[in-house]
Parts: sequence; C-alpha cells; structure tokens
Amino acid sequence: MCLAIPAKIISVLPEQKAIAYIGGVEREISTVLLDEVKEGDYVILHVGFALSKLDEDEAKKTLQLFEDMLNQKPLEA
Repeated sequence: MCLAIPAKIISVLPEQKAIAYIGGVEREISTVLLDEVKEGDYVILHVGFALSKLDEDEAKKTLQLFEDMLNQKPLEA
C-alpha cells in the first residue's frame, strides 16, 4: 500500500525543487508535477514528488488524523 502525505513548503528552490516540512523533518522534494508552488503552500507528497496542492485546513485535518492513529492504543485480543 502506498501513502501520500501532506507536506508544507518552507522554501522554493531552483529547478522545480523545494524544501518541505514533513513530520518534524525538512526534505528536498520535486515540484516538477505542479505549475507553481510558494512558501507556505501545502502539497500532497509521494516518493519525493509533490503531486497536488492541498488546502491548509484539509492538510491540518489529515495530519491530525495521522497523529491520532499513531497515538491510538492497540486493541486487546
């Protein structure tokens, strides 16, 4: 199963690249699949490529869902 996650653009670089903030980590990503990104944009990221832009509210909701899942206690058998 593949998972694409929201990431926040913190710096735009030359050659259709950017630095994105993902779960406490800054990572260089490719923005070649998008027309234009700017600092502060949220994107859907998969294997190092920004696939689409995402509304900030939707990105924050999705990130909160991931956080909730990570903190969920395992079910007892």
